[in-house]
Amino acid sequence: MGYVVKAPPTVGVPVHGSSDLFPVRRIFCVGRNYAAHAREMGHDPDREPPFFFTKPADAIVICADPKNPTKIPYPPATKNLHHEMELVVAMKSGGADIPVEKALEHVYGYAVGLDMTRRDLQNQAKDMGRPWDMGKGFDQSAPIGEIFPASRIGHPSKGTIQLDVNGKTRQKSDLNALIWSIPETISYLSGLVTLAAGDLIYSGTPEGVAAVVAVADPENPRVHARGLATDGFSLYWTTDGTLSPGGSFGIFQLDLFATDAARNASKPAQLRWTVIK
Repeated sequence: MGYVVKAPPTVGVPVHGSSDLFPVRRIFCVGRNYAAHAREMGHDPDREPPFFFTKPADAIVICADPKNPTKIPYPPATKNLHHEMELVVAMKSGGADIPVEKALEHVYGYAVGLDMTRRDLQNQAKDMGRPWDMGKGFDQSAPIGEIFPASRIGHPSKGTIQLDVNGKTRQKSDLNALIWSIPETISYLSGLVTLAAGDLIYSGTPEGVAAVVAVADPENPRVHARGLATDGFSLYWTTDGTLSPGGSFGIFQLDLFATDAARNASKPAQLRWTVIK
């Protein structure tokens, strides 16, 4: 038996140290899971129950090869595209009503990702009492680096999570500042939906979210800058020396280039993921 239309391909994320891919089933994102970020968004973070939104699996953008940066265009319908750096949890199994103490048994590994957000569309939806889908779940809104198996790095519960833009730190916190820990998040989410292998959970972003500014492309002078120029965007997550002295195990770089006035000569973004040995 076949399909009446072409079946979509399975989205796969590279796994560090392996030629195999992690198949993506669904993407869940946790909202306001760092207290300081909740405050900067105008909310009271006193351990309110976690809430979730989703992105489509094909919103994934792979950022795993520093020699061949992935490219994406600045998305349409927004003038306020924000970065939100997050620890991403990759599930190897699942179930419903998973106990907190059993939650990590279902985790395959971890990655660093970005919950890219069309903030203007999100805020408009909030004001009108509507869902956030078009502010959060748009095309190419879920950049992600390689997944590091938990069998290699363990289950990090503390360590710096930091995002730098042009050498200046924009987002910085510690994984132990999560309002809801990874095991608690998995357990709570499994009480709402049945989790399964292939699910990704973007675990929330720390304070310091800000706009990604499109810049002129030096290879194409006809492409004009929008706003302030920026020549790079890097982020890394440190894990107390789990993988290397100092603990850094990844850098992710992003350059976003604007289109010209007619938006028909786009020089897209460059995303790069580099493992620090």
